[in-house]
Formats: sequence, C-alpha cells, structure tokens
Amino acid sequence: AGTGGSSTPSARQGAMVVAGARRAGMGAAGRRRRTKVVFILGDALRLPFADESFDAATISFGLRNIADTRAALAELRRVVRPDGTLVICEFSTPPGPLLRRLYRVWTGRVMPALAAVGSSDAAAYSYLVESIRAWPDQRALAGLIQEAGWAEVEWRNLTGGIVALHRARRPWDQAAAATA
Repeated sequence: AGTGGSSTPSARQGAMVVAGARRAGMGAAGRRRRTKVVFILGDALRLPFADESFDAATISFGLRNIADTRAALAELRRVVRPDGTLVICEFSTPPGPLLRRLYRVWTGRVMPALAAVGSSDAAAYSYLVESIRAWPDQRALAGLIQEAGWAEVEWRNLTGGIVALHRARRPWDQAAAATA
C-alpha cells in the first residue's frame, strides 16, 4: 500500500484498513499521514495473516511491481474470506488504436523527456514506462486473476483504458464449505 493514499477513503468510510508496505520507510510515512489506517510490514507473496482474514483485498498501482503476479493473486485469495472481494487498480492498455498510439508516444518519448528535465530520478520514470509496457492488458490480467482461483472477474476501463479497475469475488470452495 506504499504510504496508504488509496487506503484512506475506505478508512474514512469506517472500514478497518490494514495496509501492507514492503519497505519500513513507506509504512512509517503512511503512519504519520494516515492515522485511521493500520500499517504492517509485509511481503505480498507471504502475507502475515491467517487464511480468510479479510472481507476484501485491494492493490493500486503495485501489482505489476511484484515479482510473481500469479503467486501474489493466489496469496490475496488465501487471506480473503469466501464471497470476499478483490479490487485491483493498475495501468493497462487503451483498447482504442488512436489512444493506444498516443499513449505509447507519451510514455516512450514525452514522459522520459519531462523526467530528464524535471526529476532528480529519471531512472524511476524509465522503470515506470518499462513496467507499464510489460504489463498484461485487461483481458490477460483478468485471465491471471481467474487462474488464481477468483470468480466473476470483470474490469472497467478508466482514463480510456490507460488505467483499469479489475474486480473479482472469492468463490466458496470445498475447503471453505467444510469449515463453514
């Protein structure tokens, strides 16, 4: 969850929010800024929670940074209760050819040029562009989510498909039904 910016609206609405940060500095910054969010240090591939601990799991602009997307999706499924929800907000691929072409020019030429002029860390922008281009499109990510055992996988394009919001539900399975 980084510093928890995308976690704050849920906490403000009364949800108990536990935000995971991989680096201590991010969690510490989040704790200072967001008093309604609980921060823990954790690895998305080995979450420090019992099975079926949460009603929902969300991740915003971070799934593409995890080394093993499939394993992370399976781990999120493990900690969400049956009938619970997964929501992923992530960069994606504009489905329209004109916007897709403009977006490629923006990320390939304009963004790096702006980063070279105005950023103290232009390499971070190069990584951002590379990670976005290597990331699966909406349909392919939906397939990965479904392969990880999630059901009712759907997505909605935001900003013309530059960003997509994927949603899924953890189905009741035999293991879950046996403990119910």
